[in-house]
Amino acid sequence: MLTFIFAFFLLIITPGPGVLSIAGVGSAFGFKYGIRYLIGLFLGTNLVALAVVSGVAALFFTLPFLRVSLLIISCTYLLYLAWHIAFSGSEVSFKKYSYKPGILSGIFLQIVNPKAYVVNATLFSGFPLVENSYVLEICLKLLITNLIWIPVHLLWLYIGVAMKRLNLSIKTQRGINCAMGLTIVGVVLLSVFAFL
Repeated sequence: MLTFIFAFFLLIITPGPGVLSIAGVGSAFGFKYGIRYLIGLFLGTNLVALAVVSGVAALFFTLPFLRVSLLIISCTYLLYLAWHIAFSGSEVSFKKYSYKPGILSGIFLQIVNPKAYVVNATLFSGFPLVENSYVLEICLKLLITNLIWIPVHLLWLYIGVAMKRLNLSIKTQRGINCAMGLTIVGVVLLSVFAFL
């Protein structure tokens, strides 16, 4: 069980679209909207986990047209987020939208987030915890992952909100924006590489 917990922690703490976007939303819109977005990420993450453990995701990815479509939608959306983060001016946040990201934005991000599928497939197909009870093992893994996921994402939200209050120099803020955007571009490149 400790191996599973450690593996999940390492997979989730590394910057990816979910944690970078929650930090960006927290920085741009504050804690109130960040919590709404976090709820969406949470629901989306669990929807992806259920799709992976039920086999729906595997079935979906066996159909070439659907797989390519999801890859294109995912990469386009992630590059869109990376662009807005990297070129958000002097703020460590998203470019100001005419709407505030909320629950649906968080759900959508996780559904198109390739890292969410990879993490869930890795965790739920490996690291056996319970012998002879698939349902109990899945329930236990979902409980453990959510108990870790929630505080990690709350921490990233706090980091985003705290960055807004730091009053960093323009050069430092642009450097952070570019690093966050490039990290998401890295996720896109890894997704395309894995697809090929």
